[in-house]
Amino acid sequence: MAPTLSTVVRRLTLGLVVLSGWEALDRPVRWVAVSELEDPTPFLEGGELVLTTGMRLDAGNVGPYVERLVARGVAGLGFGVGLGHETIPEALVEAVRRAGLPLVEVPRDTPFVAIGKAVSELIAAEQYDELSSAFAAQGRLTRAALRPEGPRAVIDRLARELGGWAILLDEAGAVRHLAGKGAAAAAEDLGPELERLRRITSQGAPASVALSSPEEHVIVRPLGARRVRGFLAVGIGRSFTPVTHTVVNAAASLLTLAVERDVEHLAAERRVRSAVLRLLLAGQVEAGYEALERLGERLAGEPLVVIVCAGEPEAVLEAAGGEFAAADGDRVVLLVPPARAGAVAATLGEYGPAGVGEPVGLGDLRAGLEQADRALAAARRGTAPVARFTDLAGQGLLSLLDPGAAEAFSSALLAPLREYGSRADLLGSLRVYLDCNGHWDAAAQRLGVHRHTLRYRMRRVAELVGRDLEDPAVRAELWVALAVAR
Repeated sequence: MAPTLSTVVRRLTLGLVVLSGWEALDRPVRWVAVSELEDPTPFLEGGELVLTTGMRLDAGNVGPYVERLVARGVAGLGFGVGLGHETIPEALVEAVRRAGLPLVEVPRDTPFVAIGKAVSELIAAEQYDELSSAFAAQGRLTRAALRPEGPRAVIDRLARELGGWAILLDEAGAVRHLAGKGAAAAAEDLGPELERLRRITSQGAPASVALSSPEEHVIVRPLGARRVRGFLAVGIGRSFTPVTHTVVNAAASLLTLAVERDVEHLAAERRVRSAVLRLLLAGQVEAGYEALERLGERLAGEPLVVIVCAGEPEAVLEAAGGEFAAADGDRVVLLVPPARAGAVAATLGEYGPAGVGEPVGLGDLRAGLEQADRALAAARRGTAPVARFTDLAGQGLLSLLDPGAAEAFSSALLAPLREYGSRADLLGSLRVYLDCNGHWDAAAQRLGVHRHTLRYRMRRVAELVGRDLEDPAVRAELWVALAVAR
């Protein structure tokens, strides 16, 4: 931040005297400009302390001269006496008084270059203080990040450093932690800005969103190295300075490291759980328990219910909560106490089809997994999101078959009948024959043909499939094949 005009004037060695504009001495002085031009404004940016000896000023042009300086936004006017003028012209004093422009008298013994050096030193000192403040804030944020609560401590520290509020949100926009007055209300209004950031960052460009109002200034930044894993939002009641920007950037970097570390840690834990599941299924229960203890976890006591869910693994693992869950292929396997199995299965059903086995001991987990997989296959075929193995008995033999294997068996066994010329009635005749339990007269009557015609058709069926229809096992296989095809 630049020094104020009041700070410059108070430098005792300069001997500057304020003649007007005392109420505006808090203006920042960004530089010193020396000019004897009637119109120096083309060479100014605003915020300068303009120094002149008034060589080209007279009663006729001081009014427009002051108006141009005010319009350009200069911090003040310094008039050097003892060269062109022994005292400051009254017309100039009156003009600056009307315009509200600070007017400073510079003694004959004070070189303009001394004022320039003083302002330069003050600016350098201010910049050093700002950098020191930024480094100190970064140190405090880093120490906060090393605390057990990690990201939460960073958010608390950041809100105090800024004198405003700070919010940490997950990638879905849900608040993970907030601190500072007004943070809760601000969190409710961030939805549209988060959506804007998602659209921008999805195109591969890093971005942040800045919002300003007379009462508040807000910055929203995405967090994550390879993809967005969360958001940081901060708000203060003044404009952000280079120092506050530096502090926010430091906090964002620390939070990005934290969320990426959390992701890697979570991935490692999930790999361990998958390994534990393989050990348990292989009967190595003791080794599985030892691996879980290293994670600080343990399985509930026996018996356990095996639940499998075919939803998106990341979402299912998140929804599992405190239950043991491990990714296995294209599904997630959970080991749950019987008392909680119903509630857990209902929750998982919102993420994808799920199958529930019967309670089993640790030594029978593989059987429990097979039951859950059969139930999952039924859930995939049915309308309900969750199927239970205990309910499959009432759904017939086909519910116990693997869908893919059953369809392949049916297609292969019935293929010769489908390919038999134009005699498409072989399949229909076989179906009626089996439905009538092999009774010729009853089947022929249902088909509306003579029983000798039906006998001929069944001989052709036997020849084409290469099976003896008098064998009950063959009739059972053909019935299953027809049922699957139907």
